[in-house]
Amino acid sequence: MAEGVLKEVELALPMVSGMEIEASNAATAIADSIRMNPDRIDEVRLALVEACINALEYSHASDGEVYLTFQVLGKTEPEKLRIIVHDNGVGFSPDDVEEPKIEDKIKSPDRKRGWGLKIIQGLMDEVEIHSGADGTTVVMSKMR
Repeated sequence: MAEGVLKEVELALPMVSGMEIEASNAATAIADSIRMNPDRIDEVRLALVEACINALEYSHASDGEVYLTFQVLGKTEPEKLRIIVHDNGVGFSPDDVEEPKIEDKIKSPDRKRGWGLKIIQGLMDEVEIHSGADGTTVVMSKMR
């Protein structure tokens, strides 16, 4: 039997300071509901916060919204949490994003900047980024 969507929750949040906290709270509630390990929940929360902040800072979405879809996946029991973060912004080329180099960042006044995608990829089990003129979609998954 193929993995299917057992539960789905959709949210649209205004791109304002603090919206990443609301997104994180929703992720926590859903992850708790499938009995995800607390350490894994923390990883999901941090990855989602990074994705939301990236949308807020870089998307320039004319509608000023970020769209979140939380999907609980599994055959009969929850096995995975998939989170889709979408904006209707200007898009970017993921291949053109420079990999941050720690030795350069240490000397830089913006040393805390530029780590978002790397953090997301390090925390989640699966990450896909689709971006173009119609916006950016980050699809990230974490096994329960």
